[in-house]
Amino acid sequence: MSLIESHIEKDELFEKRRDYWLRQLETLRSDEEELRQGGSAKSHARQAAKGKMSARERVAALCDPNTRFLELGLWTAYGHYEEWGGAPAAGVVVGIGTVSGHDSVIVSNDPTVKAGAWFPLTCKKVLRAQEIALENRLPIVYLVDSAGVFLPLQDEIFPDREHFGRAFYNNARLSAEGILQIAAIMGSCVAGGAYLPIMSDESHIVEGTGSIFLAGSHLVKAAIGEEIDNQELGGALVQCDVSGVVDHRHPDDMTCLEAIRRQFAQLAPGEKAPFARREVVDPLHPIDELYGIVPIDRARPYETREVLARLLDGSELDEFKANYGQTLICGTGWIEGRVVGVVANQRSIVERRKGTGSADKELQIGGVIYSDSADKGARFVELCNQKRIPLLFLQDVTGFMVGSRAERGGIIKDGAKMVNAVANSVVPKITLFTGNSYGAGNYAMCGKAYGARFLYAWPSAAIAVMGGSQASKTLLSIQLKNRGDEVSEEEKRERLERIENRYAEAMGPRYAAARLWVDAIINPVETRSILARSLAVAAGNPNLAEFKTGVLQT
Repeated sequence: MSLIESHIEKDELFEKRRDYWLRQLETLRSDEEELRQGGSAKSHARQAAKGKMSARERVAALCDPNTRFLELGLWTAYGHYEEWGGAPAAGVVVGIGTVSGHDSVIVSNDPTVKAGAWFPLTCKKVLRAQEIALENRLPIVYLVDSAGVFLPLQDEIFPDREHFGRAFYNNARLSAEGILQIAAIMGSCVAGGAYLPIMSDESHIVEGTGSIFLAGSHLVKAAIGEEIDNQELGGALVQCDVSGVVDHRHPDDMTCLEAIRRQFAQLAPGEKAPFARREVVDPLHPIDELYGIVPIDRARPYETREVLARLLDGSELDEFKANYGQTLICGTGWIEGRVVGVVANQRSIVERRKGTGSADKELQIGGVIYSDSADKGARFVELCNQKRIPLLFLQDVTGFMVGSRAERGGIIKDGAKMVNAVANSVVPKITLFTGNSYGAGNYAMCGKAYGARFLYAWPSAAIAVMGGSQASKTLLSIQLKNRGDEVSEEEKRERLERIENRYAEAMGPRYAAARLWVDAIINPVETRSILARSLAVAAGNPNLAEFKTGVLQT
């Protein structure tokens, strides 16, 4: 292993960057605390008056003491559904927790948010949770307390391939794969939503508050004229003792959760993928120095190896083709004792040797993928699949190189090779957005469309089809195309500013996380522990397919 040398100067610029990102994180965490509150205080009081725990209290009681719940999708639906009062966290808590020693996916409906109803993004978030369980062979627990589909938006959630019904399709697939699903009916469970707990492998229900039926009392009266209350229609006694639909009933939430914990304690440990392990070694440099390394202005260059020196064990990287394709850093290292293949965009300007002479050199722009970088990246991804080494992509990419020279050099062909290799990769892939993620660079560096097991973003991340300045000027040109000289310079500046502001908002990490393009916005100092947890979870699936690519142009 080669030691990554650090040359950081803790000067005024370093402190300025540090202070800026700490302020950004403070705002971010304040917003997240508000999201965690879910519905109103009044709504929480109503739940407590019924003897019910909140969605997050249920998760905490289910998980082992002194273990971390890795929440995913907290920002889902941020800025959405405002005409109906919003839907914090899409009305459902999702994440990975440790239950009686077993890493598990947990899905907990929040009845304080529109009675736990499913919005379109709620559906997308639950499907993402099931995808994580399936890909990593994790058991999954559903803590059900939901009024079902949010009817005003039923056309956006009911009939399509990735809509509500897909959750039950996934129930069936998970069960067929031998991945344990346990459901607890802790509140309402109505209509089509009733299939989710009953298609799970084992089900529980809480007396007095839990109920499950295809049609509630109001609909029953409207449909067939029968008058009956919900508990008599589908409460715990009916569905457990009479119909036999549910397997276990309990007097309260805590007793129910304790029963699930006992069931998990009886599980045999799952088989693990044979990824290499070694003793944990701390980086040589403090991880909180990351705050002073990443620029405030995303267009500014910086040395990516300084970031790696604070993420990798011992600040060591066994670099692959270090002096070739230098705008992409590839190499193997360790994160908390777990082997990983790193593919990272180099953000500093690098010098490329074109020939053998000392003067035969050119400068390459950092963050841009050139033909030689793409060729190197494709080969490194192939090697990691051959060696069975999980991949970590650090994205700060402005795209592939453009221009006549790049086109004549075959940039599209070389980019396609890298995209092909990443798409067909069978080892676990984890993506961290540290800065820019523009255009096809997002694809080649394993964006959401390319099957990463987990995707995380720093507050410095920006995801868009192109950079804000280029996009805004392009949009302005299109708007003014047929107006000639009618528009004054002042109006042009005003229009450009409005476009830039809108575009900047759409590039930010909150915007991406609200749409589940990333699973979480994370604090840079927590990156090592979160990546290590993700690698450990990914090792839960020992079944790696044969790696093969499609047709590649040479």
